[in-house]
Amino acid sequence: MNLSFSFLSKLALVNFPANKLKQKHKVYDYSQLVSGSDYVFERLNEGTIGYMTGIGRGIKPSDHIILREGYESYQYQVEEVDYYLDPSNMWIALLKQVPG
Repeated sequence: MNLSFSFLSKLALVNFPANKLKQKHKVYDYSQLVSGSDYVFERLNEGTIGYMTGIGRGIKPSDHIILREGYESYQYQVEEVDYYLDPSNMWIALLKQVPG
């Protein structure tokens, strides 16, 4: 019985496309939007983490968001995200800076 379970598990992996095993993150570019008007980003820990509030659907943990401060662009990974009830497309997320 254990052998058949192992065989079925391996068979499922063989038939499952490799790109489906690795979920890719989406990248959302907010660098052309206006901070304080289109979104709000509160920097913490010298900018390595922060909270962002924005509008849009589909933002999920592990997605990346590009923000601009002055002439510099920074890329952040979404660690956690919660959507508001009203409006339902507004969210707040904990972001962690990643090398861009």
